[in-house]
Amino acid sequence: MSNALHSATLVAQATTSPAAAPAAAAAPAAQQAATTGGGVAQQAAGAVQQAAGAVQQSADALHSAAAAIPPAPAPVPDMGFLHFVAQSDFVGKSLFVILILMSLVTWYLILVKAGSNVSMRKRSADFLNKFWNASSLEQVEHEISTHGARDPFSHLASHAMHAQAHHNKFGATKLEESGSNSDFVTRTMRKVIDEETAKLENGLTVLASVGSTAPFVGLFGTVWGVYHALVGIGLSDGVTINRIAGPVGEALIMTGLGLAVAIPAVLAYNTFVRNNRVYLSRLDAFAHDLFAFLTTGQQVALSDGKVRALRRQNGHAAQRGSE
Repeated sequence: MSNALHSATLVAQATTSPAAAPAAAAAPAAQQAATTGGGVAQQAAGAVQQAAGAVQQSADALHSAAAAIPPAPAPVPDMGFLHFVAQSDFVGKSLFVILILMSLVTWYLILVKAGSNVSMRKRSADFLNKFWNASSLEQVEHEISTHGARDPFSHLASHAMHAQAHHNKFGATKLEESGSNSDFVTRTMRKVIDEETAKLENGLTVLASVGSTAPFVGLFGTVWGVYHALVGIGLSDGVTINRIAGPVGEALIMTGLGLAVAIPAVLAYNTFVRNNRVYLSRLDAFAHDLFAFLTTGQQVALSDGKVRALRRQNGHAAQRGSE
């Protein structure tokens, strides 16, 4: 019992010793420092929150500015005739090549026939002038043998005079030479006129075919292009007016190309047909006069030739005036 009391006394003395006083005095200072540190941390957190708010305001301002800027226009797709040909399939490219070939053939025939017609009419006018101013058919035959038969009129006169001389000299030695002299000359002249008619009409069938078929070839190309354009639009996600108008407008170019090929062919065909009709009527009239000279044996006098030439010129002038 005495030992326990002695231990308790020692413990009480230890707690009341001078070393415990500084620890008791330091406790309020630590509590004040902890309070000050908590306030600084709270201020730092508030500053961070204010900075985050400023950043949010800046982001909102940038977003508003970006929304105020008008959007950039969408890129315009490459449209045009070459684009249509490039993206078309084998059928579309084949139709395009066919139309190009038709156009080349048409303009080739137009240029060649126009040049040949001008040259032929000039040579025909020179021969007719010499024919109607010749004193006899022998002089005309000598002129043809010297310069050659370079036009339908001289060709007709050469064959007719040769047939008449051959039948008078040898008679009807073959079946094609049967009949009288006038019959043989008539058949020969008719054959020459048919040959010259075929030469003048050479190429007109091609022009007529191109003029009648080129619009339908172009229309078929348009239908084919529109079909593929609609199929592509149906397979796409969004349908806009640009997606519809662009391909359809490209496909319509084929119809325009077909018309561009057909119109010159039709105009050239009509022009050549009319010119050939007038020219062949003059050739037929000349054949009647030449037949009369050959069958009757009448010589072409210089005065008669001048009168006939003047009458023919007046007749052609009246005909052109009536047309």
